Amino acid sequence: MHPENPDRRALLKGALNTGIVTLGAFSVPHWMMPALAQGEVDVPFTDVPDTFNPQPVRPGAMHFQDTRRIDSFFTDNDDFYVIQHYGQPEIDSAGYQLQVTGLVQRELKLSLAQLRERPAVEIDAGFECGGNSGRLFHGLIGNARWRGVSLRDLLEEAGIRPEGKEVVFFGADIGEEEIRGRKVPKAFARSMSVEDAMSAHNMLAFEMNGEPLPHYHGKPLRLLAPGWYGVANVKWLSQIHVQDTRYMGRFMGRDYVTLKREMVGGNERWVENSVAKMNLKSAIVRVTRAGDVHTLRGFVLNDGTPLRSVEVSIDNGPWQQATIDPQASQFSWKLFSFEWRDAQPGEHTVVSRVTDSNGLVQGRAEDLPERVSYWEEFGQFPRRVMIGA
Repeated sequence: MHPENPDRRALLKGALNTGIVTLGAFSVPHWMMPALAQGEVDVPFTDVPDTFNPQPVRPGAMHFQDTRRIDSFFTDNDDFYVIQHYGQPEIDSAGYQLQVTGLVQRELKLSLAQLRERPAVEIDAGFECGGNSGRLFHGLIGNARWRGVSLRDLLEEAGIRPEGKEVVFFGADIGEEEIRGRKVPKAFARSMSVEDAMSAHNMLAFEMNGEPLPHYHGKPLRLLAPGWYGVANVKWLSQIHVQDTRYMGRFMGRDYVTLKREMVGGNERWVENSVAKMNLKSAIVRVTRAGDVHTLRGFVLNDGTPLRSVEVSIDNGPWQQATIDPQASQFSWKLFSFEWRDAQPGEHTVVSRVTDSNGLVQGRAEDLPERVSYWEEFGQFPRRVMIGA
C-alpha cells in the first residue's frame, strides 16, 4: 500500500500557492500567471457587471472561479469548479469498493486500499464544464495534478471480451428521473467506446494536487479522462461496466447533447452529439499594468492536440503572437501572456485565438455552426478593457 506522504503533500500544497510546480520536479518556474508584482495593478474589464461576484465553494452548490484572479498554474482544490447533478454523496473510504462488470473475462471488486497498492500514475490535466461560457466569464474551469491508477491496466486485467463495445462509468450519486410518467432512481453515468476507454492517459484518480480526492471532486475515486469535458470525468465512481450496445442514459442521450446545423454529405442537417472531447478554445481573462506596459493573460484548453500558436488582436488590429507558459503539458491548460505597449487611454477590445498543429483555428462565434444548445461554447471571446490616462 502507498501511504500518504505528508511531506510530499505539504510541498505540493505550498507550490500551488506560489506557482512553483513544474512537471516532474519542484523548482522556480518560468513566469506565467503570478500574483501581482510590486507596482503592478489589475486593469478592469468593462464587460463584467458589478453584480458578478463568485462565491466560495459551498456544500451541494455549483462553484465557478473568478478567472480574473487566476494567479498560478494549478488551481487550488477549493477553487476548481464544481458541478453535480444528483447531489454529493458521502462515501466511506474504508468500506469503498469499485466493481468492474459486464463483458469481461474476470469481474473485479477492488477496495480503495487495493487500488492504492497498484502502480501509481500522475498527470497534469485541466478541463472545463461542457456548459462553460462567457456568461460566467469561463469560470467553470480548473487545472490540477492528479494521481491514481491506470484505467487501461485495470481493464486489461479484467479482460474485455471481443463483443464488448462500450464502457460505462457509474457514479454513486443517484437521483430520481421521471420517464414516460414513471419515476425511477438513476445513477449519474457516462460512457465511451472501448477504444477511447483504453487510452493510456485515462486514470482512476484518488489524489488531487497532492491531497486525497476532496469530497466535492468525487471522493474517494473518480474517472480522469484528459482532453474530455468535465461531464465525462465521472465522480464518486462506483462501477465500470462493459457492454455491447451504446449507453443511452440521460447524460449521454438527452442531456449534455449538442444540436448543431451542419452539412452532411452535401445535405443540411441538424446533428446531435454527446458532449465528449474538448474543443479548441482560448480566452483572455486578466489584464495588468506595470509602468507603461499592459499584460494580457489567458488560458487555452483543448483535447491534447499540440498547439501551433496563440495570438492576440487589439481593436480588430493584426494578430500578434502571445507567449505560452513552458509549464504547459499535453493535457494541462496552457496559460499565455502578451505584452501590450503604448496602450492609449480609453476603452479597447481585446481577443485571443489559438491554432493547433493540425491547422485548426479557433473561429469567431458568428462563424461557428449554428447551434440550439448552450453546450460547447468555444468561439473567440472578445473582452472590453478600460485603459486609464
